[in-house]
Amino acid sequence: MSETQVTLAANAAARVSAIAAKQGKPAILRLSVEGGGCSGFQYKFGLADAPEEGDTIAETDGVQLLVDDVSLGLLEGSVVEYVESLGGAAFKVTNPQAASGCGCGSSFAI
Repeated sequence: MSETQVTLAANAAARVSAIAAKQGKPAILRLSVEGGGCSGFQYKFGLADAPEEGDTIAETDGVQLLVDDVSLGLLEGSVVEYVESLGGAAFKVTNPQAASGCGCGSSFAI
């Protein structure tokens, strides 16, 4: 496990904390990248019980963000935020490596 250049914004940390409390789980968010989506890669979010071997950890306000070593290369320098708009609410990744993305913001290309 190591420190990372991936950042969890305070608003995202607060939302993870609220969701985890409702589900009786630790405040740990896992972010990974998978092939697919309309732009080539897609972000996958989920609550985790604990870090795994090889995870990189970013922590904000006591909430951990975990990124596996395979996904880290595609996420370096990214910021995870929680945004609310008229269209709904979701976690959003601002990824400086993404050359393009889809309209919904859940997939990207490099």
